[in-house]
Amino acid sequence: MSRRVVVTGMGVCTSLGHTLDDFWNSLIAGKSGISRIEGFDASPFPTRIAAEIKDFDPDQYIEKKDSRLMDRFSQLAVAAASKALKDAGLNTHDYERPERIGVIVGSGVGGNNTWEEQIIVLHERGVRQLNPYFIPMMIVNMGSGQVSMFTGAKGPISTTATACASGTNAIGDAFKLIQRGAADVMICGGAEASVSPGGLGGFCALRALSVRNDEPERASRPFDIGRNGFVMGEGSGMLILEEMDHAIARGARIYAEVAGYGMSADAYNMTLPAPEGEGAARCMAEALKDAAMGAEQVQYINAHGTSTPAGDRTETTAIKTVFGSHAHELFISSTKSMTGHLLGAAGAVEAVISVLTLTTGRIAPTINLEEPDPQCDLNYTANAAVERRVDAVLTNSFGFGGFNASLIFKRWNG
Repeated sequence: MSRRVVVTGMGVCTSLGHTLDDFWNSLIAGKSGISRIEGFDASPFPTRIAAEIKDFDPDQYIEKKDSRLMDRFSQLAVAAASKALKDAGLNTHDYERPERIGVIVGSGVGGNNTWEEQIIVLHERGVRQLNPYFIPMMIVNMGSGQVSMFTGAKGPISTTATACASGTNAIGDAFKLIQRGAADVMICGGAEASVSPGGLGGFCALRALSVRNDEPERASRPFDIGRNGFVMGEGSGMLILEEMDHAIARGARIYAEVAGYGMSADAYNMTLPAPEGEGAARCMAEALKDAAMGAEQVQYINAHGTSTPAGDRTETTAIKTVFGSHAHELFISSTKSMTGHLLGAAGAVEAVISVLTLTTGRIAPTINLEEPDPQCDLNYTANAAVERRVDAVLTNSFGFGGFNASLIFKRWNG
């Protein structure tokens, strides 16, 4: 069985806005959501900037008695899922067959804040003072679990924990579940809340982060010769995927069709991409094959584009390998230049961006691209949005450990 799958709802929680309109308008305007960290004292750290969500109130979405038993990443997941369901016009609690609605939420780290807080309690106050919900709050699968409990979805449930590919894998896996008939509706995406002393400190120790602390808005600069690392972000992006006939029968508004999904492994290094982007190239090629599309049918790529020296160059090489001469005709952008890198949630938020690109005919820019790296010589939509009809979008996510995932969305033509 191979059924067509469409996108009928989307929701976001990001440093650039909590509604689709606010988020999209900020991106198109080239606004950065990166600033100095306020959630804790970051002054001792080499990097003191991030894309924090500074106005998130979980009590707007979750009863206080429940939200206090949830890590921030789960709160963000539930909030974004609630928005996506509202956008899709789906009331899951009144749905006649909740066992046909599934959930997959990806996260690279999970309950990082809870882990750090409770380890301090353990060492300073002793084991008897640990929160009884320490483990249920912290474990990475609880984003999916909480979304399931809050929506009443009783169908297939899973969690992807594939580092920075987690959100993309969650959507791709959900796509395949519907395609093969295991569910009619999937709530899927990613959530991450790792802007914490431990999260920041770990990436600082790895020397992976930008240290452009005096210019936060200009720190994330994918494909620019002056880039010196990525900028952490937090947030959540969620999509409602539905089997096409199911969506049509209930009169749903359809944003786009999910066309293809590819995965691959680098089998190379814990943190560095495979030489020449070999694994990334195979991943994109697999997505095209799954979609039964030629490379020339794609007009836009939402790049992984983290603003790291090795990553941006190898992704550029991989795109050239897959798309050949058409690579120079593509519009490409890294929206991480504005959102920061949301780790396990990045691919989900970028899937939302990819779908909005199809529906609005506007391509978000790569900001801060002032002097392109000579080895990054494609069209990265530098600094200003472009009006352009787009019929097919490919979005990339590549994670530590050599995890690669790509999705293709195409215009819905009824």
